[in-house]
This record gives sequence, C-alpha cells and structure tokens, in this order.
Amino acid sequence: MLSKHHIIFIIILILFNGCSKKEELQASKLTKININEQMIEAYSEGLQALDNQNGLKAAKKFSEAEILFPQSIWAPRSALMTAYSYYTYGYYIDTINEIQRYLQTYPLHNRKDYAYYLLGLSYYEQIVDEKKDLEPIVNAKKYFNIVKNEYDDTEFALDSTYKLELINEMLASKEMYIGRYYIEREKWIPAINRFKTVFEDYNTTIFIEEALHRLVEIHYKIGLTEESKNYAQVLGYNYNSSEWYEKSYKVFNKDYKKIRKRKKKEKTLINKLKSIIN
Repeated sequence: MLSKHHIIFIIILILFNGCSKKEELQASKLTKININEQMIEAYSEGLQALDNQNGLKAAKKFSEAEILFPQSIWAPRSALMTAYSYYTYGYYIDTINEIQRYLQTYPLHNRKDYAYYLLGLSYYEQIVDEKKDLEPIVNAKKYFNIVKNEYDDTEFALDSTYKLELINEMLASKEMYIGRYYIEREKWIPAINRFKTVFEDYNTTIFIEEALHRLVEIHYKIGLTEESKNYAQVLGYNYNSSEWYEKSYKVFNKDYKKIRKRKKKEKTLINKLKSIIN
C-alpha cells in the first residue's frame, strides 16, 4: 500500500510532466512562429534585392528562405525564385541546376510550367553559334516543346512556340550550311541528305525554297531526272514566284533567260501601244 508521501510525490510528478509538455508545446509554437517570420523576412529581402537588380543577393536570400522553412508552401516558390534570380544575373548554369533540383525536390508543385520555360530560356540564352555547338539548341528545343505540348493553356506556351520557330530556323540554317559545303566538294549524296532534312523536318522555315532547288539541281546533275522533276514540281506548286523556282526552271530549260527577256520586251511594246491608243 502506497504511503501518503508516495501519493503526494506521484501527483507532483504528474503535474510536473503536464507542465513540461505544455511548456514544450508553447516553445514549439513560438519557434515555429519565429522561423516563419524569419522566412518571410528573407523572402522579402530577396524581392528587394531583385528590385535593386542584385541577382546574386536575391538568390542567396530566396535560398535562405527555403532552408528556414522547407515544409511550408513558400519553399518551392523560394526555390523557383532562386533560379530566376540567377537567370537575371546571367548565371544560366546555376539557373539550370536550381531548376533541376526544384523538379526533383517538389515534383507535385503547380508551377512546373514556369520551371520548364525557365529551363528552355536558360539554354536558349547560351546559343552562340548553331554551326558549332548544338547542345544548347537541342536542350532549349526539348524544354520549349514540353511547355508547348503539356502546358499549352499557360502564358508561357505562346513564347515557347515562337522560340521553337526561331530554333528551327537555326537548325535548318546549319543543315543548309553543311549541304552547301558538300556541294563545293562534289559530295552529292551527303548534300542530298542535308537538304532532304530541311525539306522533311524544317519545311516551314525560310530555307525550304533553296533546299528544294538544291535537290532539283543535284538530282539532275547525277542523272536522276525523275527525282529532280518531282522536287521541281513541289517547288513550282508552292513557290512559283520565287527566285529559286526560276533557277530550278533553268535546270530543265537552258533558253529560259532568252524567253524571259523576249517576254519582257513584248510587254514593254504592248504598254507603249496602249499609251498611244489612249
């Protein structure tokens, strides 16, 4: 049987434990509030640094905000803002690394459309010479395509589509450059392959007319007349008023220049007669 002193001791112990737990809960709440305030302060300082065009300081502050409260809804936003801050400063590799980390850490966050768009931009800004370095072009195209196809109802889809058109122009330009190089060295088959790539993959670019003409020209030169005529028909059907169609016409009609000159003289004479009659 417990003595009176034992009972009093147990009651005191229970009360003490109860008070300790209460104090711990209060301390936990205070700590949480304090961390939340620090996070908001760091985030605000990051925005201020961006306004002052100090991208590196902004990146540091947004990163700090994410670390302070990684469970909050502001953590993934802070990660994105860190990436954007690096982008504004021209640190494209750091931007790419931050976005990749964001995608791995917050796979369910609702701003992945912006993340992929920023990835595309970061590679796009690194394009210097499409004839030498394809990696930035290929990666930019990859991420702009993701935005265009998977987030077509967002504000970033339109600009991604526009950027893709520019990228296709660059890629077509590279194919044309290499194709002409092969023509100069009379390497007809590799040249044909390059121009066919433009015809098949980049037929909405400004290079399609020349690519078709080169296919007419080379096929005719190596004796594949029917293939040459087929490409000429495509060129004539779609671009019969272009200079490249004229050049292709000359491939099959050596007297083309003479015919054109005679027609021009006839037209001038008709106009003179009209002026006399009037």
